Amino acid sequence: MDIADAQRSTYEAVLRLKDAPFVAERPPYFSPAVAAQDRSNGLGGYGAFAQTLLPLEYTSWTEECTAHVTSCYVGDWSSLHKVVVRGREALDFLAWLGMRDLSRFELGGIKHHVQLDASGWVASEGIVCRLDEEEFLYTAGSGDWLIWQLSQGSWDAEVEDVSPERFIFGIQGPAALETLEQLTGESLRDIAFSRSRMSSIDGVPVRVLRTGISGELGYELHGPAGHANEVWSATVAGGERFGIRQLGLRSQPVQHIEAGIATNGLDYLPASILTPGAPRQFRRGTPGGSFVPENGITDYFRKPGELGWGFRKGVPDRDFLGRDALAADAAKEEPQRTLVGLRWNAADVAGILTAPLGEGDLPDPMELPRGRGPAFDQVLAGGRRVGVSTGRTVSVNLRSTISLCVIEPAHAASGTELAVLWGRPGTAQREIRATVTELPFKPDRRRTDVSSL
Repeated sequence: MDIADAQRSTYEAVLRLKDAPFVAERPPYFSPAVAAQDRSNGLGGYGAFAQTLLPLEYTSWTEECTAHVTSCYVGDWSSLHKVVVRGREALDFLAWLGMRDLSRFELGGIKHHVQLDASGWVASEGIVCRLDEEEFLYTAGSGDWLIWQLSQGSWDAEVEDVSPERFIFGIQGPAALETLEQLTGESLRDIAFSRSRMSSIDGVPVRVLRTGISGELGYELHGPAGHANEVWSATVAGGERFGIRQLGLRSQPVQHIEAGIATNGLDYLPASILTPGAPRQFRRGTPGGSFVPENGITDYFRKPGELGWGFRKGVPDRDFLGRDALAADAAKEEPQRTLVGLRWNAADVAGILTAPLGEGDLPDPMELPRGRGPAFDQVLAGGRRVGVSTGRTVSVNLRSTISLCVIEPAHAASGTELAVLWGRPGTAQREIRATVTELPFKPDRRRTDVSSL
Protein backbone atom coordinates (compact mmCIF):
# COMPACT_ATOMS: atom_id res chain seq x y z
CA MET A 1 0.00 0.00 0.00
CA ASP A 2 1.49 3.37 -1.01
CA ILE A 3 1.41 6.51 1.15
CA ALA A 4 -1.70 7.98 -0.48
CA ASP A 5 -3.69 4.77 -0.04
CA ALA A 6 -2.49 4.39 3.55
CA GLN A 7 -3.50 7.96 4.35
CA ARG A 8 -6.99 7.41 2.91
CA SER A 9 -7.50 4.12 4.75
CA THR A 10 -6.36 5.53 8.12
CA TYR A 11 -8.28 8.79 7.65
CA GLU A 12 -11.53 6.93 7.05
CA ALA A 13 -10.90 4.70 10.05
CA VAL A 14 -10.25 7.69 12.31
CA LEU A 15 -13.52 9.34 11.24
CA ARG A 16 -15.48 6.12 11.56
CA LEU A 17 -14.02 5.35 15.01
CA LYS A 18 -13.73 8.91 16.31
CA ASP A 19 -15.25 8.00 19.70
CA ALA A 20 -13.47 4.64 20.01
CA PRO A 21 -10.47 4.06 22.33
CA PHE A 22 -7.27 5.54 20.91
CA VAL A 23 -4.77 3.02 19.49
CA ALA A 24 -6.77 0.07 20.84
CA GLU A 25 -9.38 0.69 18.13
CA ARG A 26 -8.90 4.16 16.66
CA PRO A 27 -5.54 4.31 14.86
CA PRO A 28 -3.11 7.22 15.16
CA TYR A 29 -3.09 9.43 12.07
CA PHE A 30 0.05 11.30 11.04
CA SER A 31 0.93 13.79 8.32
CA PRO A 32 1.85 12.28 4.95
CA ALA A 33 5.25 13.93 5.55
CA VAL A 34 5.83 12.21 8.90
CA ALA A 35 8.86 10.23 7.69
CA ALA A 36 10.70 13.39 6.61
CA GLN A 37 9.64 15.29 9.72
CA ASP A 38 10.68 12.49 12.05
CA ARG A 39 14.32 12.95 11.06
CA SER A 40 14.33 16.38 12.72
CA ASN A 41 11.93 15.60 15.57
CA GLY A 42 14.66 14.88 18.07
CA LEU A 43 12.39 15.46 21.07
CA GLY A 44 9.89 12.92 19.77
CA GLY A 45 6.85 14.85 20.97
CA TYR A 46 3.58 14.96 19.04
CA GLY A 47 0.37 16.91 19.43
CA ALA A 48 -3.02 16.71 17.76
CA PHE A 49 -4.12 19.21 15.11
CA ALA A 50 -7.65 17.98 14.30
CA GLN A 51 -7.20 14.22 13.71
CA THR A 52 -3.53 14.55 12.74
CA LEU A 53 -0.52 14.09 15.01
CA LEU A 54 2.27 16.58 14.26
CA PRO A 55 5.69 17.19 15.87
CA LEU A 56 5.42 19.69 18.72
CA GLU A 57 8.92 21.16 18.33
CA TYR A 58 11.92 20.69 16.10
CA THR A 59 14.40 22.98 17.88
CA SER A 60 12.75 25.28 20.42
CA TRP A 61 9.50 27.21 20.34
CA THR A 62 11.31 30.51 20.90
CA GLU A 63 13.37 29.95 17.75
CA GLU A 64 10.51 28.62 15.66
CA CYS A 65 8.17 31.48 16.67
CA THR A 66 10.54 34.08 15.18
CA ALA A 67 11.22 32.39 11.84
CA HIS A 68 8.35 34.09 9.95
CA VAL A 69 9.80 37.49 10.90
CA THR A 70 13.54 36.87 10.55
CA SER A 71 13.77 34.31 7.72
CA CYS A 72 11.00 31.82 6.93
CA TYR A 73 9.50 28.57 8.11
CA VAL A 74 8.00 25.46 6.60
CA GLY A 75 4.96 24.33 8.55
CA ASP A 76 2.50 21.50 8.04
CA TRP A 77 -1.18 22.37 7.60
CA SER A 78 -2.10 19.06 5.98
CA SER A 79 -4.51 18.59 8.90
CA LEU A 80 -6.90 21.08 7.35
CA HIS A 81 -10.10 19.73 5.85
CA LYS A 82 -9.89 19.88 2.05
CA VAL A 83 -13.17 19.70 0.17
CA VAL A 84 -13.52 19.96 -3.61
CA VAL A 85 -16.80 21.43 -4.86
CA ARG A 86 -17.48 20.89 -8.55
CA GLY A 87 -20.37 21.16 -10.96
CA ARG A 88 -22.45 23.57 -13.02
CA GLU A 89 -23.83 25.33 -9.93
CA ALA A 90 -20.76 25.03 -7.72
CA LEU A 91 -20.04 28.75 -7.88
CA ASP A 92 -23.67 29.65 -7.20
CA PHE A 93 -23.71 27.38 -4.18
CA LEU A 94 -20.51 28.84 -2.73
CA ALA A 95 -21.79 32.38 -3.35
CA TRP A 96 -24.95 31.56 -1.38
CA LEU A 97 -23.12 29.72 1.40
CA GLY A 98 -20.57 32.48 2.11
CA MET A 99 -20.66 36.21 2.80
CA ARG A 100 -18.03 37.11 0.22
CA ASP A 101 -19.03 38.40 -3.22
CA LEU A 102 -17.80 35.80 -5.72
CA SER A 103 -19.04 37.53 -8.88
CA ARG A 104 -15.44 38.32 -9.86
CA PHE A 105 -13.60 35.11 -9.10
CA GLU A 106 -10.88 34.38 -11.65
CA LEU A 107 -9.13 31.06 -12.16
CA GLY A 108 -6.45 30.58 -9.52
CA GLY A 109 -8.05 33.21 -7.30
CA ILE A 110 -8.36 32.77 -3.54
CA LYS A 111 -11.23 34.13 -1.44
CA HIS A 112 -11.71 34.27 2.31
CA HIS A 113 -14.96 32.35 2.79
CA VAL A 114 -16.97 33.08 5.94
CA GLN A 115 -20.06 30.88 6.21
CA LEU A 116 -22.98 31.78 8.50
CA ASP A 117 -26.00 29.99 9.85
CA ALA A 118 -29.52 31.40 9.50
CA SER A 119 -29.07 33.41 12.72
CA GLY A 120 -25.97 35.17 11.39
CA TRP A 121 -23.47 33.30 13.59
CA VAL A 122 -20.20 32.15 11.99
CA ALA A 123 -20.64 28.45 11.21
CA SER A 124 -17.40 27.79 9.29
CA GLU A 125 -14.54 29.82 7.86
CA GLY A 126 -11.63 29.12 5.52
CA ILE A 127 -10.41 29.90 2.01
CA VAL A 128 -11.77 28.93 -1.41
CA CYS A 129 -9.45 28.53 -4.39
CA ARG A 130 -10.84 28.37 -7.93
CA LEU A 131 -9.14 25.44 -9.63
CA ASP A 132 -11.20 25.45 -12.84
CA GLU A 133 -14.37 26.95 -14.29
CA GLU A 134 -16.56 24.55 -12.32
CA GLU A 135 -14.16 23.29 -9.65
CA PHE A 136 -13.20 24.84 -6.31
CA LEU A 137 -11.19 23.78 -3.25
CA TYR A 138 -12.34 24.80 0.23
CA THR A 139 -9.75 24.42 2.98
CA ALA A 140 -10.66 25.04 6.61
CA GLY A 141 -10.54 23.59 10.08
CA SER A 142 -13.68 21.77 9.04
CA GLY A 143 -15.69 21.56 5.81
CA ASP A 144 -18.50 19.51 7.32
CA TRP A 145 -20.89 22.49 7.39
CA LEU A 146 -20.35 22.98 3.65
CA ILE A 147 -20.88 19.29 2.92
CA TRP A 148 -24.09 19.19 4.98
CA GLN A 149 -25.50 22.39 3.47
CA LEU A 150 -24.98 21.09 -0.06
CA SER A 151 -26.83 17.91 0.85
CA GLN A 152 -29.83 19.94 2.02
CA GLY A 153 -30.42 21.62 -1.34
CA SER A 154 -30.86 20.67 -4.98
CA TRP A 155 -27.73 22.27 -6.35
CA ASP A 156 -26.23 20.86 -9.54
CA ALA A 157 -22.92 20.30 -7.76
CA GLU A 158 -21.06 17.65 -5.81
CA VAL A 159 -18.43 17.54 -3.09
CA GLU A 160 -15.42 15.31 -2.53
CA ASP A 161 -13.35 15.12 0.64
CA VAL A 162 -9.77 14.97 -0.66
CA SER A 163 -8.11 15.62 2.71
CA PRO A 164 -5.93 12.50 2.88
CA GLU A 165 -4.82 12.78 -0.75
CA ARG A 166 -3.27 16.25 -0.50
CA PHE A 167 -0.67 17.93 1.65
CA ILE A 168 -0.61 21.60 2.59
CA PHE A 169 2.69 23.16 3.62
CA GLY A 170 3.03 26.78 4.63
CA ILE A 171 6.21 28.69 3.76
CA GLN A 172 5.96 32.10 5.39
CA GLY A 173 8.42 34.91 6.05
CA PRO A 174 10.70 37.34 4.21
CA ALA A 175 12.79 34.50 2.71
CA ALA A 176 9.75 32.48 1.57
CA LEU A 177 9.85 33.69 -2.02
CA GLU A 178 13.57 32.99 -2.51
CA THR A 179 13.15 29.55 -0.98
CA LEU A 180 10.26 28.65 -3.28
CA GLU A 181 11.88 30.05 -6.40
CA GLN A 182 14.94 27.91 -5.74
CA LEU A 183 12.71 24.86 -5.19
CA THR A 184 10.60 25.34 -8.31
CA GLY A 185 13.39 26.68 -10.53
CA GLU A 186 11.23 29.54 -11.80
CA SER A 187 10.14 33.05 -10.91
CA LEU A 188 6.98 33.18 -8.82
CA ARG A 189 6.73 36.98 -8.72
CA ASP A 190 3.69 36.94 -10.98
CA ILE A 191 1.60 35.43 -8.16
CA ALA A 192 -0.16 38.33 -6.46
CA PHE A 193 -1.64 38.15 -2.98
CA SER A 194 -4.71 35.87 -2.86
CA ARG A 195 -3.74 34.27 -6.19
CA SER A 196 -2.30 30.88 -7.10
CA ARG A 197 -0.99 28.82 -9.99
CA MET A 198 0.59 25.47 -10.72
CA SER A 199 4.33 24.79 -10.59
CA SER A 200 6.50 21.77 -9.82
CA ILE A 201 9.22 20.66 -7.42
CA ASP A 202 11.54 17.92 -8.67
CA GLY A 203 8.86 16.89 -11.15
CA VAL A 204 6.06 16.82 -8.55
CA PRO A 205 3.11 19.04 -9.54
CA VAL A 206 2.25 21.56 -6.81
CA ARG A 207 -0.07 24.53 -6.55
CA VAL A 208 1.60 27.65 -5.14
CA LEU A 209 -0.82 29.92 -3.27
CA ARG A 210 0.12 33.33 -1.96
CA THR A 211 -1.51 33.63 1.45
CA GLY A 212 -0.72 35.41 4.68
CA ILE A 213 -1.65 33.62 7.89
CA SER A 214 1.54 34.96 9.48
CA GLY A 215 0.96 38.59 8.55
CA GLU A 216 4.18 38.38 6.52
CA LEU A 217 5.04 37.57 2.91
CA GLY A 218 3.91 33.98 2.62
CA TYR A 219 2.85 31.06 0.47
CA GLU A 220 1.27 27.64 0.63
CA LEU A 221 2.18 24.51 -1.30
CA HIS A 222 -0.61 22.07 -2.15
CA GLY A 223 0.37 18.74 -3.64
CA PRO A 224 -0.17 14.96 -3.75
CA ALA A 225 0.21 13.20 -0.39
CA GLY A 226 2.28 10.46 -1.99
CA HIS A 227 5.10 12.98 -2.55
CA ALA A 228 4.79 14.86 0.76
CA ASN A 229 7.99 13.46 2.26
CA GLU A 230 10.18 14.38 -0.68
CA VAL A 231 8.71 17.88 -1.01
CA TRP A 232 9.12 18.54 2.72
CA SER A 233 12.73 17.34 2.61
CA ALA A 234 13.48 19.39 -0.50
CA THR A 235 11.99 22.50 1.11
CA VAL A 236 14.08 22.10 4.25
CA ALA A 237 17.26 21.47 2.26
CA GLY A 238 16.61 24.23 -0.28
CA GLY A 239 15.72 26.78 2.37
CA GLU A 240 18.74 26.09 4.56
CA ARG A 241 20.84 28.83 2.95
CA PHE A 242 18.01 31.30 3.72
CA GLY A 243 17.72 30.29 7.38
CA ILE A 244 14.51 28.27 7.09
CA ARG A 245 13.12 26.64 10.22
CA GLN A 246 10.68 23.78 10.57
CA LEU A 247 7.61 24.92 12.50
CA GLY A 248 6.24 22.63 15.18
CA LEU A 249 2.64 22.50 16.34
CA ARG A 250 3.49 24.28 19.57
CA SER A 251 4.44 27.43 17.64
CA GLN A 252 1.90 27.31 14.80
CA PRO A 253 -0.94 29.35 16.36
CA VAL A 254 1.25 32.15 17.75
CA GLN A 255 1.46 34.01 14.43
CA HIS A 256 -2.33 34.13 14.07
CA ILE A 257 -2.63 36.23 17.21
CA GLU A 258 0.24 38.52 16.17
CA ALA A 259 -1.56 39.06 12.85
CA GLY A 260 -4.92 39.65 14.56
CA ILE A 261 -6.59 36.64 12.92
CA ALA A 262 -9.24 34.72 14.89
CA THR A 263 -9.15 30.94 14.55
CA ASN A 264 -12.20 28.70 14.33
CA GLY A 265 -12.46 26.41 17.35
CA LEU A 266 -9.92 28.41 19.37
CA ASP A 267 -11.10 32.05 19.42
CA TYR A 268 -14.76 31.22 18.91
CA LEU A 269 -16.90 28.12 18.57
CA PRO A 270 -18.67 27.63 15.24
CA ALA A 271 -22.46 27.66 15.29
CA SER A 272 -22.35 24.46 13.24
CA ILE A 273 -21.60 22.44 16.39
CA LEU A 274 -25.36 22.34 17.10
CA THR A 275 -26.21 20.86 13.71
CA PRO A 276 -25.62 17.69 11.65
CA GLY A 277 -22.88 19.77 9.97
CA ALA A 278 -20.82 19.87 13.16
CA PRO A 279 -17.04 19.61 12.72
CA ARG A 280 -15.92 16.00 13.00
CA GLN A 281 -12.32 17.25 13.30
CA PHE A 282 -12.75 19.15 16.57
CA ARG A 283 -12.23 17.38 19.87
CA ARG A 284 -15.12 17.49 22.27
CA GLY A 285 -14.78 19.17 25.66
CA THR A 286 -15.42 22.32 27.63
CA PRO A 287 -13.42 25.47 26.82
CA GLY A 288 -11.00 26.63 29.47
CA GLY A 289 -10.61 30.07 31.00
CA SER A 290 -12.49 32.30 33.41
CA PHE A 291 -15.41 33.12 31.12
CA VAL A 292 -18.80 31.90 32.36
CA PRO A 293 -21.56 31.96 29.72
CA GLU A 294 -24.80 33.62 30.73
CA ASN A 295 -26.85 32.53 27.70
CA GLY A 296 -25.55 29.03 27.12
CA ILE A 297 -23.39 27.80 24.26
CA THR A 298 -24.20 30.76 22.00
CA ASP A 299 -22.04 32.99 24.20
CA TYR A 300 -19.09 31.24 22.53
CA PHE A 301 -20.44 32.01 19.05
CA ARG A 302 -19.53 35.16 17.12
CA LYS A 303 -21.10 37.38 14.50
CA PRO A 304 -18.70 38.19 11.62
CA GLY A 305 -18.44 41.85 12.61
CA GLU A 306 -17.12 40.81 16.02
CA LEU A 307 -14.17 39.11 14.33
CA GLY A 308 -13.31 41.88 11.87
CA TRP A 309 -15.15 40.21 8.99
CA GLY A 310 -18.15 42.53 8.69
CA PHE A 311 -19.23 44.69 5.77
CA ARG A 312 -17.80 48.20 5.56
CA LYS A 313 -20.70 49.67 3.61
CA GLY A 314 -23.63 47.85 5.15
CA VAL A 315 -25.22 44.48 4.43
CA PRO A 316 -25.42 43.97 0.62
CA ASP A 317 -28.62 43.09 -1.22
CA ARG A 318 -27.36 39.82 -2.73
CA ASP A 319 -28.67 36.56 -1.30
CA PHE A 320 -26.53 34.49 1.06
CA LEU A 321 -27.20 32.33 4.08
CA GLY A 322 -27.52 34.47 7.20
CA ARG A 323 -28.03 37.74 5.32
CA ASP A 324 -31.48 38.45 6.80
CA ALA A 325 -30.15 38.01 10.33
CA LEU A 326 -27.28 40.45 9.68
CA ALA A 327 -29.70 42.95 8.16
CA ALA A 328 -31.97 42.66 11.20
CA ASP A 329 -28.99 43.26 13.51
CA ALA A 330 -28.00 46.34 11.49
CA ALA A 331 -31.55 47.72 11.59
CA LYS A 332 -31.46 47.80 15.38
CA GLU A 333 -28.67 50.42 15.20
CA GLU A 334 -27.23 49.13 18.45
CA PRO A 335 -23.50 49.27 19.25
CA GLN A 336 -21.84 46.02 18.23
CA ARG A 337 -18.82 44.44 19.87
CA THR A 338 -15.55 44.69 17.98
CA LEU A 339 -12.20 42.89 17.81
CA VAL A 340 -9.13 44.47 19.42
CA GLY A 341 -5.79 43.34 20.75
CA LEU A 342 -4.69 43.24 24.38
CA ARG A 343 -1.16 43.57 25.73
CA TRP A 344 -0.93 41.96 29.14
CA ASN A 345 1.06 43.53 31.96
CA ALA A 346 4.46 41.84 32.11
CA ALA A 347 4.78 41.96 35.90
CA ASP A 348 1.33 40.41 36.38
CA VAL A 349 2.11 37.66 33.88
CA ALA A 350 5.44 36.99 35.61
CA GLY A 351 3.52 36.61 38.86
CA ILE A 352 1.50 33.77 37.35
CA LEU A 353 4.56 32.08 35.84
CA THR A 354 6.54 32.22 39.10
CA ALA A 355 3.64 31.38 41.43
CA PRO A 356 4.85 27.76 41.91
CA LEU A 357 8.01 29.21 43.48
CA GLY A 358 6.13 31.20 46.12
CA GLU A 359 3.57 30.81 48.87
CA GLY A 360 -0.21 30.64 48.77
CA ASP A 361 -2.79 29.03 46.52
CA LEU A 362 -1.62 28.32 43.01
CA PRO A 363 -3.40 29.95 40.06
CA ASP A 364 -3.98 28.05 36.84
CA PRO A 365 -0.62 27.70 35.07
CA MET A 366 0.22 29.49 31.83
CA GLU A 367 1.38 27.19 29.08
CA LEU A 368 4.05 28.67 26.81
CA PRO A 369 3.93 30.07 24.25
CA ARG A 370 0.14 29.57 24.46
CA GLY A 371 -2.35 27.03 25.67
CA ARG A 372 -3.69 24.25 23.49
CA GLY A 373 -7.40 24.18 22.88
CA PRO A 374 -9.99 26.95 23.26
CA ALA A 375 -9.78 29.23 26.30
CA PHE A 376 -12.04 32.23 26.97
CA ASP A 377 -11.23 34.76 29.71
CA GLN A 378 -13.39 37.51 31.15
CA VAL A 379 -12.26 41.08 30.49
CA LEU A 380 -13.23 43.60 33.14
CA ALA A 381 -13.55 47.39 33.39
CA GLY A 382 -14.10 48.61 36.92
CA GLY A 383 -15.06 45.10 37.91
CA ARG A 384 -17.76 44.83 35.22
CA ARG A 385 -17.53 42.30 32.40
CA VAL A 386 -17.06 44.15 29.08
CA GLY A 387 -15.37 41.63 26.81
CA VAL A 388 -13.87 38.20 26.22
CA SER A 389 -10.17 37.51 25.67
CA THR A 390 -8.92 34.53 23.65
CA GLY A 391 -5.65 33.21 22.22
CA ARG A 392 -3.40 34.39 25.05
CA THR A 393 0.15 33.89 23.81
CA VAL A 394 3.69 34.96 24.54
CA SER A 395 5.09 36.66 21.44
CA VAL A 396 8.86 36.53 21.30
CA ASN A 397 8.76 38.93 18.35
CA LEU A 398 6.88 41.55 20.38
CA ARG A 399 8.44 40.59 23.73
CA SER A 400 4.94 40.72 25.14
CA THR A 401 1.99 38.59 26.20
CA ILE A 402 -0.88 39.32 23.85
CA SER A 403 -4.40 38.15 23.06
CA LEU A 404 -7.43 38.93 20.96
CA CYS A 405 -10.48 40.46 22.60
CA VAL A 406 -14.11 40.87 21.53
CA ILE A 407 -15.22 43.95 23.43
CA GLU A 408 -17.93 46.55 23.86
CA PRO A 409 -17.18 49.59 21.64
CA ALA A 410 -17.08 51.97 24.62
CA HIS A 411 -13.89 50.25 25.79
CA ALA A 412 -12.28 49.56 22.41
CA ALA A 413 -10.08 52.66 22.08
CA SER A 414 -6.37 52.00 21.87
CA GLY A 415 -4.70 52.65 25.22
CA THR A 416 -7.73 51.76 27.34
CA GLU A 417 -6.69 50.04 30.57
CA LEU A 418 -8.62 46.88 31.45
CA ALA A 419 -8.15 43.69 33.45
CA VAL A 420 -8.24 40.05 32.35
CA LEU A 421 -9.53 37.58 34.93
CA TRP A 422 -7.12 34.65 34.86
CA GLY A 423 -8.09 31.17 35.98
CA ARG A 424 -11.03 28.85 35.81
CA PRO A 425 -13.93 29.37 38.23
CA GLY A 426 -13.14 27.73 41.54
CA THR A 427 -9.38 28.27 41.22
CA ALA A 428 -7.16 30.98 42.72
CA GLN A 429 -8.13 33.58 40.12
CA ARG A 430 -6.08 36.71 39.56
CA GLU A 431 -6.69 39.93 37.68
CA ILE A 432 -4.03 40.76 35.11
CA ARG A 433 -3.79 44.32 33.84
CA ALA A 434 -4.07 44.69 30.08
CA THR A 435 -4.00 47.54 27.57
CA VAL A 436 -6.10 47.73 24.42
CA THR A 437 -4.12 47.98 21.18
CA GLU A 438 -5.04 48.10 17.50
CA LEU A 439 -4.76 45.03 15.32
CA PRO A 440 -2.62 43.65 13.88
CA PHE A 441 0.01 43.75 16.59
CA LYS A 442 2.80 44.11 14.03
CA PRO A 443 2.89 45.62 10.51
CA ASP A 444 0.89 43.75 7.87
CA ARG A 445 3.36 42.63 5.19
CA ARG A 446 1.13 40.11 3.40
CA ARG A 447 0.84 42.30 0.30
CA THR A 448 4.57 43.03 -0.01
CA ASP A 449 5.49 44.13 -3.55
CA VAL A 450 7.78 41.29 -4.67
CA SER A 451 8.64 42.77 -8.07
CA SER A 452 11.67 44.57 -6.71
CA LEU A 453 12.88 41.94 -4.21
